[in-house]
Amino acid sequence: MSDPNAQPGSPDKEPASEDQAARTALGSTERAEAATTPGGPGPRPTLGRLFLENLWAANTFTVTLLSLVLAMIVGAILMIISDPEVLATYSYITARPSDAINASWTLVSEAYANLFKGSVFDPAANSFNSALSPISETLTYTAPLVFTGLSVALAFRGGLFNIGAQGQATMGVILAALAGFLLPLPPGLHLLVAVLAGAIGGAIWGFIPGILKARTGAHEVINTIMLNYIAVYFLTWLIVQNGVQDPNRTDAISRPVDASAQLPRLFGDGLRAHAGIILAVLATWAVAWLLNRSTLGFELRAVGANPDAARTAGMSVTRTYVLIMVFAGALAGFGGSQMVLGTTAAALTPLVVAQIGFDGILVALLGRVKPWGVALAALLFGALQAGGNRMQSYSGISLELVTVLQALIVIFIAAPALVKAIFQLRAARAARLQTSLAKGW
Repeated sequence: MSDPNAQPGSPDKEPASEDQAARTALGSTERAEAATTPGGPGPRPTLGRLFLENLWAANTFTVTLLSLVLAMIVGAILMIISDPEVLATYSYITARPSDAINASWTLVSEAYANLFKGSVFDPAANSFNSALSPISETLTYTAPLVFTGLSVALAFRGGLFNIGAQGQATMGVILAALAGFLLPLPPGLHLLVAVLAGAIGGAIWGFIPGILKARTGAHEVINTIMLNYIAVYFLTWLIVQNGVQDPNRTDAISRPVDASAQLPRLFGDGLRAHAGIILAVLATWAVAWLLNRSTLGFELRAVGANPDAARTAGMSVTRTYVLIMVFAGALAGFGGSQMVLGTTAAALTPLVVAQIGFDGILVALLGRVKPWGVALAALLFGALQAGGNRMQSYSGISLELVTVLQALIVIFIAAPALVKAIFQLRAARAARLQTSLAKGW
């Protein structure tokens, strides 16, 4: 029996009608809104305010840009510390602070100005070739880095850490050069065969750690590091063999690649930029399509995210691992082939590949292992290398400082929490939304 004195809505009263329940729910909702938004709804923020708020949030673009700024600031400090004349002005900074400030500003501004002039554009250029020379040098350095960066990024998206891009690029440059001066083929076909030979060399060198990982579980990091050494020593041995070494030279250098197997230049004979940069853009598009639009790319990403779940879903993890390393090796081989088919060199030497494989690891990390991000990161590293040469010549700044700048950029990008703390960045909109959903709002 119900209590006649019970209050409306109490457990002792009989169930309320639908109208009463609806009014009660509406009142509760209004009270909750009033409690969470004191003072009522405010004016909608303008588009400019929304842009500024999201710009100073901890998104990928902002963190990357501020990492560059921090790297340049630390680089400027290192320039000042390493210059004895500028450092001497700080011994009497309390007496004449303007001397230290002016000397520091002159050194740093001239260094970074020469970095820009050597990589992008020189306002003092007095000819067409001089005006295009900086960007031409940047593109020349960028092209092979795009391929090695894509090689590392593709493997990383598949759950593998490809440290062997250096060795794969080395095998690529070997086969590309051999095809370039041993095969008597007509122009056009000769270039195509040489480029494909480079890709095949890298693919073979990527297949070895891939099959070992798939069949035996051998860690790809150890295998690829060891294969790097094998490739380098094989190159050193091969150069001095009969039929490969230049008969007119006594040092370790091979015969030059035939002109019919060399990549055409984009801006004429006076500038070094070649068609390799076009191939790099096409390769970036192809890798982006493979990862995001193809069935194989879906399997690759699924295996990289969770191999056990991918295997349960019916995907062949063994096959995917092998294909990942073959494709990664082919990309690195493409990059290596450009070192001898392009304008960097025309013959094999022990150091012909330079450090493009190891630099590709930094490029992939800077580009967040996304294809177009890798391309932009390679462009940045190419600009740093091209501008670093002018910095050394005109400002007396050591070329190693450019390497320090590259390392600092990667360090700050690898530690986004540090960048967020220094600049007091707000959480990105996506992160705030996820937090709200987690709280049930």
